[in-house]
Amino acid sequence: MLIQSTRFGQVEIIDSELIRFPQGIPGFTNEHLFAFLPYQQDSPFAFLQSVTDPDLTFVIVEPFTFFQDYSFALEAEVLLELGLSNDNPPRIFNIVRIPEKIEEMTANLIAPIIINWKTRLAKQIVLEKPLYTVRHRLFPQGLSIDRPVAKGAE
Repeated sequence: MLIQSTRFGQVEIIDSELIRFPQGIPGFTNEHLFAFLPYQQDSPFAFLQSVTDPDLTFVIVEPFTFFQDYSFALEAEVLLELGLSNDNPPRIFNIVRIPEKIEEMTANLIAPIIINWKTRLAKQIVLEKPLYTVRHRLFPQGLSIDRPVAKGAE
């Protein structure tokens, strides 16, 4: 399948690799099919590109790279609805907000995206965890970029 994206141009996607949200995504209930586009190999970041709306692309992240203590229990109905089990665990992603200053990038930890990677069924759920926010900073200590110091500078 060939899809159009404002961000990526034309993208060829195999139908069986599309991510399906039977109920849509909160705020985008008419959007049911997305292409999963990895940012780079071994990167925790990826894109969810709408199949029907070229302008709709979400940046997502695997949260455990940044938030090792991030945890929640999935309700039995979600496990059943998505066909998840101990033998078929979910992949978890969170939508990212990227402001002008990259070091202020945040992830929505309140509403993770749960994906059954085998069937490609997905659902965004809303947690009732007061410890998490919709804008949890990915880099709370700022970015640590090693820069060479010029001679004579201290």
